[in-house]
Amino acid sequence: MLPLLLNAPPGEPLTLLAIGAHPDDIEIGAGGTLLSLAASHPGLRARYVVLTGTPNRQSEARDAAGAFLPAADLAVELHDLPEGRLPAAWGQVKEALEQVARSCSPDVIIAPSRDDAHQDHRTIAEIVPTAFRDVLYLAYEIPKWDGDLSRPSMYVPLSAETMRRKVELLHKSFPSQRGRDWWDDEVFLGMARLRGMECRAPYAEAFSCTKAVILPAMGSLSAYPRALMAGLTGRPRSDPSMPSSSARR
Repeated sequence: MLPLLLNAPPGEPLTLLAIGAHPDDIEIGAGGTLLSLAASHPGLRARYVVLTGTPNRQSEARDAAGAFLPAADLAVELHDLPEGRLPAAWGQVKEALEQVARSCSPDVIIAPSRDDAHQDHRTIAEIVPTAFRDVLYLAYEIPKWDGDLSRPSMYVPLSAETMRRKVELLHKSFPSQRGRDWWDDEVFLGMARLRGMECRAPYAEAFSCTKAVILPAMGSLSAYPRALMAGLTGRPRSDPSMPSSSARR
């Protein structure tokens, strides 16, 4: 299968926005992808947004962000909205994400999926596409008791070394979760091995993506609307005439 490369805009660092409902969501769903992006994109600019969490869990989230994105230009934004009740706090979630949209224009967003059985995850997934209308949005999956895994459309292959590092950092970064019956190496490695088999790699993380732009050649850049040049080739951000995603709502 022809691989599609995630390239930064010419002369600029790749910019990433990672969103989670709870501390550890981002790392469980996309920790290997974060490690791979940090290793392959020197100067990666990343913003971490987590919408719920006690002070202890927020401390874990902050440490995890630095561990999974070493050497990145990293900003971490932590909120304390009510865990398990984000549907009832829909307006606050929307305002928090719209504030992020007003202050940054990422090349790629990693966030929860609309198909997730957890109500907090689904709430975020409903709002992300409207707050960020022209950004490549990769929706990660999180294994859980509900059995809500779907058929992904995109895969990020991972080496055995990267996957072992992901699991190591999960245990190190989130000691509060170690007593949970689903928190173990077999769950994390088994899930990644299954997704790796599906894309012919040792391991992988899988994502759903409802919209992406594929350009036949780099020469196509000049002919494509600048506001939609997101995703697999990066999105030029130098045209001041193009409104931000929040301005177009």
